[in-house]
Amino acid sequence: MSDGGDRGHDAGTGRGVVAVGHRGDPYRERENTLPSVRSARQRGADAVEIDVRLTRDGVPVLLHDATLARLWGHDRRLAEVTYDELRELTRGQVPPLRDALLPPPDGAAEGRLMIDLPGATAASVHTVVGTVRECGAADRVYYCAGPDTMLAVRAADPHAEIAMTWTTLAPPRPALLAAVRPRWLNYRFALVSRELADRNHRDGLLVSAWTVDTRRSMRRLIERGADSITTNRIDVLSGLLHGTPGAPEAVRR
Repeated sequence: MSDGGDRGHDAGTGRGVVAVGHRGDPYRERENTLPSVRSARQRGADAVEIDVRLTRDGVPVLLHDATLARLWGHDRRLAEVTYDELRELTRGQVPPLRDALLPPPDGAAEGRLMIDLPGATAASVHTVVGTVRECGAADRVYYCAGPDTMLAVRAADPHAEIAMTWTTLAPPRPALLAAVRPRWLNYRFALVSRELADRNHRDGLLVSAWTVDTRRSMRRLIERGADSITTNRIDVLSGLLHGTPGAPEAVRR
């Protein structure tokens, strides 16, 4: 079991809370693109959550949806197009995971990446984890998704840091925790209470909450003991955590 719950945490001030940009900074730049990742980091993200899927020829790329329809206007499934075809369809704007793992060219702080794995299989997990390892980025990456996917991550990398997404108030079974060995449990923000956070901390687990965009809800999560908050409004969260004057109020999406 992780000892992450021993980390210093001051719920009154938000000290120690990790600010995570959801798919980068999607209100300023198109989600899951390199400009979006850079924008989130520039506006105070400690980590950036990205979604990774594989093309037909097995290239891990940043995309949340199974198709290109919503973001790119093509009714094509990612799993049915090659990487070269994807580049043509999106004018090269859907980046391969390798590019997201590269250090920033301007020497800026790298930050961490929280890799979500929607629709993953054991084979695709193996490819993604292998890419992270080949890029020398294992210490800058952690993974999130449901239990089955996180079991595949654990099998692929015994040392991976895991934020297992959990969707109920009931705690995971001890056998599942022993198999996955998560550092975090990753909850929809409305589920997080002081009692839930305290229980997880007693069990040596950190609490991650997603996805919240109003200052009021962010403040409530901090008061309840959340260790990490994922948001589409990283400037608002960073301003709240660091006391930046005049940080804008967010509008619930």
